[in-house]
Amino acid sequence: MTDQPFTAGGLRGAIDLTGLKGAAPSRAPQGAPAADADRAGGAAPAGVPGRSGLVVEGTDANFQEVANASVTIPLLLVLWAAQVPESRAYLDTVGELAAAHGGRLQVVSVDVEQNPTLMRAFQVQSVPMTMGLVQGQPVPMFAGVQPAEAVRPILEEFLGLAVQHGVTGRVDVTDAGPQGGEEEASEPPLPPLHQEAYDAIERGDLDAAHAAYTKALKANPADADAELGLAQVGLMQRTEGADLQAARAAAAEKPTDVAAQTLVADLDVLGGHVEDAFLRLIDLVRATSGDEREQARVHLVQLFAVVGAHDERVRKARTSLMSALF
Repeated sequence: MTDQPFTAGGLRGAIDLTGLKGAAPSRAPQGAPAADADRAGGAAPAGVPGRSGLVVEGTDANFQEVANASVTIPLLLVLWAAQVPESRAYLDTVGELAAAHGGRLQVVSVDVEQNPTLMRAFQVQSVPMTMGLVQGQPVPMFAGVQPAEAVRPILEEFLGLAVQHGVTGRVDVTDAGPQGGEEEASEPPLPPLHQEAYDAIERGDLDAAHAAYTKALKANPADADAELGLAQVGLMQRTEGADLQAARAAAAEKPTDVAAQTLVADLDVLGGHVEDAFLRLIDLVRATSGDEREQARVHLVQLFAVVGAHDERVRKARTSLMSALF
């Protein structure tokens, strides 16, 4: 256990939840790629069934229900104890940060003193302990009290990871209460082209979303949200309807075929196997030359944009790419 943040890299399933009752949640269908895909009206509230609001209680009795809810919306588990007052105060801090995201994630409060099964399942050695939950699988984040400025960027990474797995639902925050207040829970209107992209995603028109993000970037090349949205929409376009087993078989048969290798890399990123995807394309850069090598390099850079420039895996892969090129 460490007091430093973990990298939210992929769904590793490191925590044994088999002792909890109920079947494992089914995988969510691939959803809209943009982190605010459900911002437009019409989407049903997600989260723990029957429990609206930013912060809900997780218990030994209801945790399978909680895990099932993570199929549609990313959950943030905070394990705390009444005997450690600072851990309860930290829960409030996390709730305030969640309020700023306007329903894109839900905080699950777990009092480990009252829920010994969860305490054992998550191997809690000290509190507070913070875990993400996407599609029923845990994503390690923090142990110990962390300042808001340290938690905030990890939440952004976590939301990006959830997007990669098609988990883009929103929770009803109309009853958010003291965790954020009306002013914090609401978000300012989106820029017109961003709203156009989200509306296109809502109706399943990825081409229109791609065009809207492209226009936004042309108008403002420094628009990081548009750049991320464009990269994510592009990933969804390239993998739409793809069969993973068939793609892997084709890639194994043609190890230097750019189209075959880049498709598997895309599917790996979508499935959370980011390092595998990067390594595949770096090896492809080494094995090819000329136009094919450039195509592989450009595609890898596109995947860097999907994962995020500040991700440690991207930094390492950039160094490996430079070595492969020179």
